[in-house]
Amino acid sequence: MHRRTLLAAALAGAVVTPALTSGTARAADPGPAVTRIGTTTLDGRALFFVSYDGLVNNNAFQKNGLLTYKGHQYAAWYTADRNAVVGRRALGASTWSTVRVGHTLRYNDSHNVISMGVSKADGRLHLNMDSHSDGFTYVKSVAGLMDNPGGLSWTASRFGAPQSTLDGLALTSQFTYPQFVSTPDGRLQLSYRVAVSGNGRNALAEYDGTRWTDLGEWSSSTGTYTSEHGSSTARNMYLHGIDYDRNGRLHSFFTWREQNGAVMCNGGGITNHDTGYVYSDDRGRTWRNNAGAVVGVTGGSDKVSVTDAGLVVDPLNPDHSLMNQESQFTDSAGRPHAIISYVPGRFGQCTTNYVANRTANGRAFHVRKNASGTWQKTEIPVPLNSSQRTKLILDKYDNAYAIFPFGRIAGASAASGYTDWRILFDGSGLNAFGEVVIDETRVAQDGVLSFMYQEKSSGTTPSALHVTDFRLPA
Repeated sequence: MHRRTLLAAALAGAVVTPALTSGTARAADPGPAVTRIGTTTLDGRALFFVSYDGLVNNNAFQKNGLLTYKGHQYAAWYTADRNAVVGRRALGASTWSTVRVGHTLRYNDSHNVISMGVSKADGRLHLNMDSHSDGFTYVKSVAGLMDNPGGLSWTASRFGAPQSTLDGLALTSQFTYPQFVSTPDGRLQLSYRVAVSGNGRNALAEYDGTRWTDLGEWSSSTGTYTSEHGSSTARNMYLHGIDYDRNGRLHSFFTWREQNGAVMCNGGGITNHDTGYVYSDDRGRTWRNNAGAVVGVTGGSDKVSVTDAGLVVDPLNPDHSLMNQESQFTDSAGRPHAIISYVPGRFGQCTTNYVANRTANGRAFHVRKNASGTWQKTEIPVPLNSSQRTKLILDKYDNAYAIFPFGRIAGASAASGYTDWRILFDGSGLNAFGEVVIDETRVAQDGVLSFMYQEKSSGTTPSALHVTDFRLPA
């Protein structure tokens, strides 16, 4: 592989013009709008503690902590007595049925989230939970449970015993960030990190309806990254997501986190730098950069590395407290979109306190590939007022919605080229702690934006956990 270089095609700047980005939107398409249609309570006293500025029940990187499948919605969380619970309701129902799956949370670590996935090949629900650079717990349902929710009762007997492997497949003793993704051909993949923050690798496992297979690692932790302040020889790739579009392409935006703090201007910042992008057209076996060149092979000796050319779609040095694991989505044409956030240079060129600086001056940006293949970037004119993450979805008309900490929602229209961002819902009445968990799967099924949030509390006093729903343009 070659030395690290930036993409030749520059971003269009912090604000783009409609003339450049009108894309395929039709004049008759409605713009973004949200109508709140209901809120349900999952748990009046859910587990509450703050670590890494977040909650174990509401970390935005928790892919599929809330999901919809065949007319039913599912949620996973930890109760006040630390039990892992899965809830189910018919879409539109006001109450949830709940099941304890036989596991209790081990540590007060907000990274030990519960992630869910559906294997369409056999109709099972899968859960992976309670891991942060150590072992995980895995639970799966009986076959067919997801295909026949009306005919199969929601009871503990529908779930197998908790395991420390994937049906006997041991992956790594240092496991973090489980993310399930369903493949277009009905398989289920599990994305995860091997090893630790600042020195780890991304990997994939795959379930075909019969057994799990370890596909192997696909990102590298080695190579030298040099900033204006110093160098680092170890890192990890943090994914903003891993998602298939309707054409079967697998997309992933990411940031790098360096192990050596010498790359920063100040030790109070964070070593995250650059927004990168890769994709795969063979179910995650081979990874390509924006230009289509192969930059890594899963399970092979050639892995995606910080020194590879053509990975960076938005360059940024480690001095601006860039967030990791933010958000991504693909539009109706299969084009990738992402939300990233950091402290812009107009507020200074050196963050000295990661949480305080992001809370005071952090801003979110919408990065996307347009119809001509050019990357463009728009600042969303909404102060973060938080150190935490923002989520992204697109509706059936490709209008974009950013769901900020505290449950605030902003939107921008495809027709404007995503230049008309404005607040659609200010979070009033939610009393949300911070990050929310989005149901990424529901929007395409019934046009509803649904997210899970937990009310603010203090110390370790349990608080209410809710799901709130917003109707999007029909």
